[in-house]
Formats: sequence, structure tokens, C-alpha cells
Amino acid sequence: MVIRRVLILEAQVPFVHGGAEILVRQLIGAFRAGGYEAELVSIPFRDYPRDEVLAQAAIWRLIDLSSAAGQDVDLVIPTKYPCYLVRHPHKVAWLMHQHRVAYELAGTPFSDFDHSDVDVGLRNRLVELDTLGLGECQARFTLSETVSARLRQYNGLESQPLFHPPKLAQQLTSGPFGDYIFFVSRLEKAKRVDLAIDTMLHVDKPIRLLIAGDGSFRHDLERQIVERGLKDRVTLLGRISDEEVIRLYAGALGVLFAPYLEDYGYVTLEAFHASKPVITATDSGGPNEFVTDGVSGLVREPTPEALGAAVRELAANRQRAAELGAAGKRVAEAITWEGVVERLVAGAADTPA
Repeated sequence: MVIRRVLILEAQVPFVHGGAEILVRQLIGAFRAGGYEAELVSIPFRDYPRDEVLAQAAIWRLIDLSSAAGQDVDLVIPTKYPCYLVRHPHKVAWLMHQHRVAYELAGTPFSDFDHSDVDVGLRNRLVELDTLGLGECQARFTLSETVSARLRQYNGLESQPLFHPPKLAQQLTSGPFGDYIFFVSRLEKAKRVDLAIDTMLHVDKPIRLLIAGDGSFRHDLERQIVERGLKDRVTLLGRISDEEVIRLYAGALGVLFAPYLEDYGYVTLEAFHASKPVITATDSGGPNEFVTDGVSGLVREPTPEALGAAVRELAANRQRAAELGAAGKRVAEAITWEGVVERLVAGAADTPA
């Protein structure tokens, strides 16, 4: 089978432009750089009221993308719920995530799904739809082993992790190991920015924490910083430019990134491209697929005390921090977009699942 025309599918929340949206556009660019005709198919996504998630699935299921403009579409690549329900004979999924609030996050502080009969019924229907749509794919790739494990546990489907470089990979550079820890993230509960802030209660001066990003949790975090007496040591920078992100990575002592069960986490690889060590937590998911404790960073229990001790360890030995960062850079440099495209195209030739 000759692959020439490729469609990349996304379900996108209007006015939101985060890691998933960046990834999809990078993937299109990588296919075009490889000589393919590649286009984006995007449909707005909304998950409220609850039943709306089923309506969104129905929209995608009604679409047949086997041809466009009078010519065959050779391959479609769905990326997240519910676009993998689209109809096409050659679907190869590169799964970023499912509707996680109905999966492993249900019943936790990170989800508004609980274990009531209504929520359980909706959750079961979502699992059925995911199993159907993803089961039709000729091949299934995911962002990480964390996502693959979820797919295996809840849907009984096998998949292969397929890593990709972050957007800023070619621009990030190393610099001096300064007096601050850098944290880049949306300010949402599952990112555990609050944990990073409390970590500074166990870090000696003059080390500071600089947090780049914005989100719905910002006002709570501002209040937390004041209540903890950390206004002079923790700064919420808000949304900043790529140039400023690059500069702050370059001058950081290290990067703290300890979310809860992160699917991938660009931050880890961005830090590595800047030759900076990453401090993460044992339950952070995706980052642990790249950070090897004592080799390319430090992996600790998700408590302020344990993470604070890790920060103090880097501050006490900047040569050690440089060695960890250099090891991380070698990990990051082995991940390329050419490799991503090659594996996705090869997946179209696989025997249907």
C-alpha cells in the first residue's frame, strides 16, 4: 500500500491551545517534511453537560473520510477521544489520551465523575465506544507507556508507545545552573502545582521557584503562596513567550515536574534538551519513562519533604546537577519526528486488529 494523502484528526476545545494542539500541528509538519500530503481535520469538543460527550462521539461516527476532493485518503491518524470513531478503512491511532475524567481519575479530586449509578453508566458507555473505535485501528500507538497501560487495563487493547520531541527541542540551550527551580505547566489540579509550592517550605534560601503557565487553579495558588509566607521565593509568571521559556530553562538549577499520572509531559524532554535535571515523583506517570533516578534526574515520593530534599541535593552539588542534565540530553536527542512518521506509516500496513 502506497501512502500519500494523510489526514490528522483532533477534537479541540475552542480557545484552548496546549500541548495536544501543538503536537498535532507538529505532526502535520513532520509528514509534510517527509513528502506527504497532510491536512488537519478538527471538530470543536465540549464535555458539558455530561451527555454531550456521547453527542461528540456520534458526530465523529457519522463522518466517512475514505475520500476527499474526489481522491482517496490513504491514512487517517486519530489522536484522542472521540475522533478515533471516524469511519475509514485505514486508521492508525496515535493516542494522546482518552476522556480521562471518566477513567482512572473518576472519584479523585482531579475529576467531577464519581461512582454514582449515572456516572458509572456513562463511564461504561465511554469505555465501550473507545474499545470500538480504537479496536478498528490497524495499529495503535500512544504517547507513553502510561497511556498504553490505561488502554490495556480498561479496553483490553494492546498498543506501542511512540515518543516525539517537544516543540522547542531545536531552540533549547544549556546555561549556568542558577539559583532557581523552573516549573512549566498549566495551572490545573492534576499538575500538582500546589505540591511544588509546598516543596519550597523544605528548601533552603536563596533557591527560588519560578512557575510559568496559567489556568483555572491560579487564584488558589496565589492564595497558597501568601498563606505559606512564600511571596519572596515563589513567583507565578503567568503565560510567557517561547523566548522567555528558553531563557528560563537555560538558567535553571533544575526542573521540578511532579504531576499526577501525566500521560507524557513535554516538560521532561524540554528540560533534557536544555541539559537540566528533572525532579519528578514516583506516581507522575509519563516523566518516569524518561527520568532514571540518579542518572538523568531524581525520582522521589510525592511529598513536599521528599521533593524538597531533592532540590537541596541539586543545590548542594551543581556539578552533579550538570552530570544528570547531560545524561538527560542524550535521552532526548534520540527521539525524532522522522522516526514518528516512519512508524505511523508502517502501522498502516499491519494486519487489522
